Amino acid sequence: MNRKTLVLPTVIGLLAPVLAACGGSDSGDNSGDAVVVGTTDRFSASSKDPAPLDPAFAYDVGTWNILRQTVQTLMVMPNGGGDPAPEAAEECGFTDSGNERYACTLRKDLKFANGDPVTAEDVKFSIDRALRIKSDSGVFALLSTIDTVETKGDREVIFHLNTADATFPFKLSTPVAGIVDPDDYDKNKLRDGFDVSGSGPYTLKAEVKKNELVKAVFTKNPNYRGTSELKNDKVELRSFESADAMSTALDKGDIDVMTRTMSPEQIKKLQNDKGTDVDLIEQPGLEIRYLGFNTNDPSVKTKAVRQAMAQVINRGELTSRVYGSGADPLYSMVPATVTGHANSFFNKYGDPNASKAKDLLSAANVTTPVKLTLHYTDDHYGPATKEEFELLQKQLNDSKLFKVDIKGEKWKTFRPNEQEGKYEVYGMGWFPDFPDADNYLAPFLDKDNTIGSPYTNNQIRNNLIPESRREADRLNASNSIEEIQSIVAEDVPVLPLWQGKQYIAARDDITGAEYALNSSSTLQLWELGRGVGG
Repeated sequence: MNRKTLVLPTVIGLLAPVLAACGGSDSGDNSGDAVVVGTTDRFSASSKDPAPLDPAFAYDVGTWNILRQTVQTLMVMPNGGGDPAPEAAEECGFTDSGNERYACTLRKDLKFANGDPVTAEDVKFSIDRALRIKSDSGVFALLSTIDTVETKGDREVIFHLNTADATFPFKLSTPVAGIVDPDDYDKNKLRDGFDVSGSGPYTLKAEVKKNELVKAVFTKNPNYRGTSELKNDKVELRSFESADAMSTALDKGDIDVMTRTMSPEQIKKLQNDKGTDVDLIEQPGLEIRYLGFNTNDPSVKTKAVRQAMAQVINRGELTSRVYGSGADPLYSMVPATVTGHANSFFNKYGDPNASKAKDLLSAANVTTPVKLTLHYTDDHYGPATKEEFELLQKQLNDSKLFKVDIKGEKWKTFRPNEQEGKYEVYGMGWFPDFPDADNYLAPFLDKDNTIGSPYTNNQIRNNLIPESRREADRLNASNSIEEIQSIVAEDVPVLPLWQGKQYIAARDDITGAEYALNSSSTLQLWELGRGVGG
């Protein structure tokens, strides 16, 4: 068929896929060759981060996309969004009125890929292990509301929480809560390298060169018991150094599917080229980009400096010039499509205004121009990141209030340096662990936050976050969530920039591509199959 862009709609901000009118069988062909998927995600092991695929450490969208194929969780987010549903569990639910006791019953005959039974003790081992190791990535904080884990028999697991947490079922759908085989994982330390032992839909064989995973081969796990229906027997995920290299591989027929991250130019070309046999699928996304601040650094310690940056930066120009239709300006850390969103930064600062920024700095007796370096990663969030930071630099310098340099580094260097507080200002992206406003606030503002921010606000940590988590109906949490956003706009420990759409490109003979990427940018490789191109 002639290629066209398929745009998938949202329902209450979450992905609600519709079947695209592509040639071929909807069910795919399980007996065909491996479906080959390209990505620009890079997977490295180093002396600082020797265990990139350990669920107790991994905390970025790329590594999570590998773990979601191989490690099973008690709960899972359904394709169409909404509340999490049982996966390794047969059933789960709160057993008290205060949202502090959560019980799950495992599926019968649940097994690891090697055939060993999965028991309640294995679940307890996996959760306790992540909390005990407390890795530098900060991913353990997702489980921080757990007080103790209890087991009853081989199939019942009971989580006793130290505080009410209505978002807990969502957290049990994340890879840090993945069930690992105790025979292969030490309870006290991380598992180095790229091996994974779980009970998920696939087993993993990693092809590694110079401590980098260049190809992940996923083979159907015959012992898998869960909700995912596999449309293939094997998928290869190949890592490319650049979007151009990935696109060339698609053109040559070396890969069948192209995922994150494509350049804005590639997306525009696919949107406009009607004669190719590649389908571009556009989906609403919950990815955001933001600037983070080391609020202890002398250059940005004064709140007025951060406020002035918020007053100067032109998000509209940034998105239109760099990302075109692929991104929208964002005025809160909570995306516009998530319940509880408030345009707190626009309400506070309005349109970009250098004069107002100058007044903020003058009132705080800040000498101008303020000298800063904006740090970014040049190999993790896509090829447009460098252009984005060049424009941010220009906007700030043109105000005459700042003298800004920019510096790009590889992710394997950038991420540890950021966590260790070596940057005064840095650019980061966030793909939600789960689609709830809490996950756009607590990971950056709570204790043990994922970016290692020294910023502390007791009202947020001690009152507002706990208040919001007590509300099972997330609409009722909106007041607390909106107040947090107002405080963030005032103090600017982080500065939201934009919210992005997401794209996947697939050949005509590949079926299920419209389901292969959910709203949280989670790859669902089991949805891909081979049909007949048309």
